[in-house]
Amino acid sequence: MSNLPKYYDPETLARIQPLALRARMLVEGVMAGLHHSSLRGQSIEFAQHREYVAGDDLRQVDWKVFAKSDRFYVKQYEDETNLICFPLVDISESMDFRGDNAPLTKLEYAQLIACAIAFVVTSQQDSSGLITFDHRVRTWLPPSSGTDIMDDLVRVFETTVAEGPTDLNNSLLEVLQGLRRSSLLVLVTDGLSGDEQWIEALKMVRLAGHDLIVIQVLDQDEITFPFDMRTRFVGLEGTPTVETDPALIAAAYRRAMAEELQRLERACSQAGADYFRATTNQSLAVFLPNLLATRLVRGKRR
Repeated sequence: MSNLPKYYDPETLARIQPLALRARMLVEGVMAGLHHSSLRGQSIEFAQHREYVAGDDLRQVDWKVFAKSDRFYVKQYEDETNLICFPLVDISESMDFRGDNAPLTKLEYAQLIACAIAFVVTSQQDSSGLITFDHRVRTWLPPSSGTDIMDDLVRVFETTVAEGPTDLNNSLLEVLQGLRRSSLLVLVTDGLSGDEQWIEALKMVRLAGHDLIVIQVLDQDEITFPFDMRTRFVGLEGTPTVETDPALIAAAYRRAMAEELQRLERACSQAGADYFRATTNQSLAVFLPNLLATRLVRGKRR
Protein backbone atom coordinates (compact mmCIF):
# COMPACT_ATOMS: atom_id res chain seq x y z
CA MET A 1 0.00 0.00 0.00
CA SER A 2 2.90 2.39 0.62
CA ASN A 3 3.58 2.71 -3.12
CA LEU A 4 -0.05 2.98 -4.23
CA PRO A 5 -0.93 6.63 -3.57
CA LYS A 6 1.27 7.90 -6.40
CA TYR A 7 -1.26 6.43 -8.82
CA TYR A 8 -4.01 8.62 -7.40
CA ASP A 9 -2.20 11.90 -7.59
CA PRO A 10 -4.25 14.13 -9.94
CA GLU A 11 -1.27 14.77 -12.21
CA THR A 12 -0.75 11.04 -12.72
CA LEU A 13 -4.45 10.35 -13.16
CA ALA A 14 -4.66 13.08 -15.80
CA ARG A 15 -2.22 11.12 -17.97
CA ILE A 16 -4.30 7.94 -17.83
CA GLN A 17 -6.73 7.37 -20.65
CA PRO A 18 -9.50 6.38 -21.12
CA LEU A 19 -11.71 7.49 -18.24
CA ALA A 20 -12.72 3.88 -17.50
CA LEU A 21 -9.11 2.93 -16.73
CA ARG A 22 -8.54 6.12 -14.75
CA ALA A 23 -11.62 5.49 -12.61
CA ARG A 24 -10.84 1.83 -11.98
CA MET A 25 -7.24 2.50 -11.00
CA LEU A 26 -8.51 5.08 -8.55
CA VAL A 27 -11.20 3.04 -6.84
CA GLU A 28 -9.36 -0.28 -6.74
CA GLY A 29 -6.40 1.22 -4.93
CA VAL A 30 -7.73 4.02 -2.76
CA MET A 31 -10.52 1.86 -1.36
CA ALA A 32 -8.36 -1.18 -0.70
CA GLY A 33 -8.47 -2.14 2.94
CA LEU A 34 -11.57 -0.12 3.84
CA HIS A 35 -13.73 -2.72 5.56
CA HIS A 36 -16.23 -0.48 7.31
CA SER A 37 -19.46 0.89 5.87
CA SER A 38 -18.17 4.43 5.87
CA LEU A 39 -21.13 6.07 4.18
CA ARG A 40 -23.67 4.93 6.73
CA GLY A 41 -24.01 4.24 10.42
CA GLN A 42 -24.17 0.72 11.75
CA SER A 43 -27.56 -0.57 12.87
CA ILE A 44 -28.67 -3.90 14.27
CA GLU A 45 -32.38 -3.06 14.18
CA PHE A 46 -34.27 -5.71 12.20
CA ALA A 47 -36.23 -4.28 9.27
CA GLN A 48 -37.57 -7.00 6.98
CA HIS A 49 -36.94 -10.27 5.13
CA ARG A 50 -35.95 -10.80 1.52
CA GLU A 51 -35.49 -13.96 -0.50
CA TYR A 52 -32.09 -15.63 -0.33
CA VAL A 53 -29.86 -15.25 -3.40
CA ALA A 54 -26.60 -17.03 -4.15
CA GLY A 55 -23.73 -15.44 -2.25
CA ASP A 56 -25.76 -14.25 0.74
CA ASP A 57 -24.35 -14.93 4.18
CA LEU A 58 -25.95 -18.18 5.43
CA ARG A 59 -25.71 -16.85 8.97
CA GLN A 60 -28.42 -14.34 8.07
CA VAL A 61 -30.91 -17.00 6.89
CA ASP A 62 -34.00 -17.03 9.11
CA TRP A 63 -34.41 -20.74 9.79
CA LYS A 64 -37.67 -20.24 11.65
CA VAL A 65 -39.22 -18.75 8.53
CA PHE A 66 -37.74 -21.60 6.48
CA ALA A 67 -39.38 -24.14 8.81
CA LYS A 68 -42.75 -22.53 8.22
CA SER A 69 -42.50 -21.72 4.51
CA ASP A 70 -39.90 -24.18 3.17
CA ARG A 71 -38.25 -21.19 1.47
CA PHE A 72 -35.02 -19.40 2.29
CA TYR A 73 -35.27 -15.81 3.52
CA VAL A 74 -32.47 -13.53 4.71
CA LYS A 75 -32.84 -11.05 7.54
CA GLN A 76 -32.25 -7.44 6.58
CA TYR A 77 -31.46 -4.74 9.06
CA GLU A 78 -32.22 -1.05 9.04
CA ASP A 79 -28.87 -0.01 7.58
CA GLU A 80 -29.15 -2.63 4.83
CA THR A 81 -32.49 -1.35 3.59
CA ASN A 82 -31.92 2.38 3.94
CA LEU A 83 -28.97 3.13 1.70
CA ILE A 84 -29.61 4.17 -1.85
CA CYS A 85 -26.95 6.63 -2.95
CA PHE A 86 -27.04 9.19 -5.73
CA PRO A 87 -23.92 11.17 -6.59
CA LEU A 88 -25.24 14.48 -7.98
CA VAL A 89 -22.58 15.90 -10.30
CA ASP A 90 -22.64 19.51 -11.46
CA ILE A 91 -21.91 19.63 -15.20
CA SER A 92 -22.42 23.36 -15.72
CA GLU A 93 -19.96 25.46 -17.70
CA SER A 94 -17.98 26.66 -14.67
CA MET A 95 -17.03 23.05 -13.90
CA ASP A 96 -14.91 23.00 -17.06
CA PHE A 97 -12.39 25.41 -15.53
CA ARG A 98 -8.78 24.30 -15.14
CA GLY A 99 -6.04 26.60 -13.91
CA ASP A 100 -2.60 26.66 -15.52
CA ASN A 101 -1.11 24.42 -12.83
CA ALA A 102 -4.07 22.06 -12.41
CA PRO A 103 -3.91 18.58 -13.97
CA LEU A 104 -7.69 18.11 -14.13
CA THR A 105 -10.74 20.26 -14.68
CA LYS A 106 -13.18 20.52 -11.81
CA LEU A 107 -15.59 18.28 -13.72
CA GLU A 108 -12.97 15.56 -14.30
CA TYR A 109 -12.10 15.61 -10.61
CA ALA A 110 -15.79 15.49 -9.66
CA GLN A 111 -16.34 12.52 -11.96
CA LEU A 112 -13.59 10.55 -10.22
CA ILE A 113 -15.15 11.33 -6.84
CA ALA A 114 -18.53 10.08 -8.10
CA CYS A 115 -16.98 6.86 -9.41
CA ALA A 116 -15.24 6.25 -6.09
CA ILE A 117 -18.44 6.88 -4.11
CA ALA A 118 -20.38 4.47 -6.33
CA PHE A 119 -17.66 1.87 -5.89
CA VAL A 120 -17.76 2.14 -2.10
CA VAL A 121 -21.55 1.93 -2.02
CA THR A 122 -21.84 -1.10 -4.29
CA SER A 123 -18.91 -2.88 -2.60
CA GLN A 124 -20.92 -2.85 0.62
CA GLN A 125 -23.85 -4.33 -1.36
CA ASP A 126 -25.90 -1.16 -1.37
CA SER A 127 -27.20 0.64 -4.45
CA SER A 128 -25.80 3.64 -6.30
CA GLY A 129 -27.23 5.63 -9.15
CA LEU A 130 -26.13 8.90 -10.74
CA ILE A 131 -27.66 12.29 -11.40
CA THR A 132 -26.00 15.03 -13.47
CA PHE A 133 -27.34 18.55 -13.70
CA ASP A 134 -26.72 22.12 -14.77
CA HIS A 135 -29.82 24.34 -14.65
CA ARG A 136 -31.89 21.15 -14.66
CA VAL A 137 -31.38 17.41 -14.35
CA ARG A 138 -29.60 16.05 -17.43
CA THR A 139 -28.98 12.38 -16.57
CA TRP A 140 -30.68 10.10 -14.07
CA LEU A 141 -29.29 6.59 -13.75
CA PRO A 142 -31.46 4.37 -11.54
CA PRO A 143 -29.70 2.84 -8.53
CA SER A 144 -28.08 -0.56 -8.88
CA SER A 145 -26.07 -2.75 -6.54
CA GLY A 146 -24.31 -4.51 -9.41
CA THR A 147 -20.83 -3.85 -10.68
CA ASP A 148 -22.30 -2.64 -13.98
CA ILE A 149 -23.11 0.71 -12.39
CA MET A 150 -19.44 1.67 -12.74
CA ASP A 151 -19.61 1.03 -16.49
CA ASP A 152 -22.80 3.08 -16.65
CA LEU A 153 -21.19 6.02 -14.85
CA VAL A 154 -18.17 5.95 -17.14
CA ARG A 155 -20.42 5.77 -20.21
CA VAL A 156 -22.29 8.88 -19.08
CA PHE A 157 -19.17 10.80 -18.11
CA GLU A 158 -17.34 10.04 -21.35
CA THR A 159 -20.07 11.86 -23.30
CA THR A 160 -20.64 14.68 -20.81
CA VAL A 161 -19.83 18.23 -21.87
CA ALA A 162 -19.75 20.98 -19.27
CA GLU A 163 -21.98 23.73 -20.57
CA GLY A 164 -24.88 25.91 -19.60
CA PRO A 165 -25.68 27.87 -16.46
CA THR A 166 -26.11 26.40 -12.97
CA ASP A 167 -29.43 26.35 -11.19
CA LEU A 168 -28.91 24.23 -8.09
CA ASN A 169 -32.24 25.26 -6.63
CA ASN A 170 -34.27 24.09 -9.61
CA SER A 171 -32.17 20.93 -10.05
CA LEU A 172 -32.45 19.88 -6.40
CA LEU A 173 -36.20 20.45 -6.46
CA GLU A 174 -36.43 18.26 -9.56
CA VAL A 175 -34.39 15.57 -7.81
CA LEU A 176 -36.60 15.65 -4.72
CA GLN A 177 -39.71 15.25 -6.84
CA GLY A 178 -38.23 12.19 -8.53
CA LEU A 179 -37.02 10.31 -5.44
CA ARG A 180 -39.32 7.59 -4.19
CA ARG A 181 -37.57 6.78 -0.91
CA SER A 182 -35.00 8.19 1.48
CA SER A 183 -31.55 8.30 -0.08
CA LEU A 184 -28.01 9.48 0.47
CA LEU A 185 -27.33 12.37 -1.91
CA VAL A 186 -23.71 13.31 -2.59
CA LEU A 187 -23.72 16.73 -4.22
CA VAL A 188 -20.45 17.41 -6.07
CA THR A 189 -20.28 21.01 -7.28
CA ASP A 190 -18.11 24.11 -7.27
CA GLY A 191 -20.95 25.85 -5.43
CA LEU A 192 -20.31 29.10 -7.28
CA SER A 193 -23.79 29.73 -8.67
CA GLY A 194 -24.18 33.02 -6.80
CA ASP A 195 -27.81 32.12 -6.14
CA GLU A 196 -29.10 32.41 -2.59
CA GLN A 197 -32.24 30.36 -3.30
CA TRP A 198 -30.49 27.03 -3.65
CA ILE A 199 -29.34 27.23 -0.04
CA GLU A 200 -32.97 26.78 0.95
CA ALA A 201 -33.07 23.72 -1.30
CA LEU A 202 -30.34 22.14 0.84
CA LYS A 203 -32.63 22.44 3.82
CA MET A 204 -35.51 20.91 1.82
CA VAL A 205 -33.34 17.88 1.03
CA ARG A 206 -32.95 17.18 4.73
CA LEU A 207 -36.58 18.02 5.54
CA ALA A 208 -37.61 15.47 2.91
CA GLY A 209 -35.76 12.81 4.90
CA HIS A 210 -32.64 12.44 2.77
CA ASP A 211 -29.04 12.36 3.98
CA LEU A 212 -26.84 14.92 2.26
CA ILE A 213 -23.11 15.29 1.64
CA VAL A 214 -21.88 18.40 -0.16
CA ILE A 215 -18.45 18.19 -1.77
CA GLN A 216 -17.24 21.53 -3.09
CA VAL A 217 -14.63 21.10 -5.82
CA LEU A 218 -12.52 24.12 -6.69
CA ASP A 219 -9.38 24.93 -8.64
CA GLN A 220 -6.60 26.26 -6.42
CA ASP A 221 -6.35 29.38 -8.61
CA GLU A 222 -9.96 30.20 -7.77
CA ILE A 223 -9.04 30.44 -4.11
CA THR A 224 -5.56 31.99 -4.16
CA PHE A 225 -5.95 34.24 -7.25
CA PRO A 226 -2.23 33.99 -8.17
CA PHE A 227 -2.34 36.32 -11.19
CA ASP A 228 0.21 39.12 -11.29
CA MET A 229 0.10 40.38 -14.88
CA ARG A 230 -2.64 42.13 -16.80
CA THR A 231 -5.08 39.35 -17.56
CA ARG A 232 -8.21 38.79 -19.61
CA PHE A 233 -10.71 36.90 -17.44
CA VAL A 234 -13.24 35.04 -19.57
CA GLY A 235 -16.70 35.00 -18.03
CA LEU A 236 -18.56 31.72 -17.62
CA GLU A 237 -22.27 31.00 -17.38
CA GLY A 238 -23.30 34.39 -18.68
CA THR A 239 -20.88 36.54 -16.69
CA PRO A 240 -18.99 39.21 -18.67
CA THR A 241 -15.37 38.94 -19.82
CA VAL A 242 -13.09 41.45 -18.10
CA GLU A 243 -9.52 42.54 -18.82
CA THR A 244 -7.81 44.14 -15.85
CA ASP A 245 -4.71 44.43 -13.69
CA PRO A 246 -5.09 41.64 -11.07
CA ALA A 247 -3.38 43.79 -8.45
CA LEU A 248 -6.37 46.13 -8.50
CA ILE A 249 -8.89 43.44 -7.62
CA ALA A 250 -6.90 40.69 -5.86
CA ALA A 251 -7.70 41.74 -2.27
CA ALA A 252 -11.40 42.26 -2.99
CA TYR A 253 -11.59 38.97 -4.90
CA ARG A 254 -9.95 36.91 -2.15
CA ARG A 255 -12.20 38.51 0.45
CA ALA A 256 -15.32 37.79 -1.62
CA MET A 257 -14.23 34.21 -2.26
CA ALA A 258 -13.55 33.58 1.43
CA GLU A 259 -17.02 34.91 2.25
CA GLU A 260 -18.56 32.69 -0.42
CA LEU A 261 -16.83 29.59 0.95
CA GLN A 262 -17.91 30.41 4.49
CA ARG A 263 -21.47 31.00 3.30
CA LEU A 264 -21.71 27.55 1.72
CA GLU A 265 -20.13 25.80 4.68
CA ARG A 266 -22.48 27.64 7.05
CA ALA A 267 -25.50 26.80 4.87
CA CYS A 268 -24.58 23.10 4.92
CA SER A 269 -24.26 23.19 8.70
CA GLN A 270 -27.66 24.85 9.05
CA ALA A 271 -29.20 22.30 6.67
CA GLY A 272 -27.68 19.35 8.57
CA ALA A 273 -25.51 18.40 5.60
CA ASP A 274 -21.90 17.20 5.78
CA TYR A 275 -19.59 19.63 3.99
CA PHE A 276 -16.22 18.81 2.43
CA ARG A 277 -13.97 20.91 0.20
CA ALA A 278 -11.42 19.65 -2.30
CA THR A 279 -9.11 21.31 -4.79
CA THR A 280 -8.23 19.65 -8.08
CA ASN A 281 -4.53 19.42 -7.20
CA GLN A 282 -5.31 17.48 -4.03
CA SER A 283 -4.49 13.78 -3.97
CA LEU A 284 -7.61 11.65 -4.10
CA ALA A 285 -5.67 9.08 -2.09
CA VAL A 286 -5.84 11.57 0.77
CA PHE A 287 -9.18 13.28 0.23
CA LEU A 288 -11.40 10.23 -0.27
CA PRO A 289 -10.25 8.14 2.72
CA ASN A 290 -10.49 11.25 4.91
CA LEU A 291 -14.05 11.84 3.74
CA LEU A 292 -15.05 8.24 4.40
CA ALA A 293 -13.38 8.18 7.81
CA THR A 294 -15.08 11.44 8.80
CA ARG A 295 -18.46 10.10 7.73
CA LEU A 296 -17.88 6.94 9.74
CA VAL A 297 -17.11 8.93 12.89
CA ARG A 298 -20.04 11.28 12.40
CA GLY A 299 -22.36 8.35 11.74
CA LYS A 300 -21.44 6.77 15.06
CA ARG A 301 -22.17 10.02 16.88
CA ARG A 302 -25.65 10.38 15.42
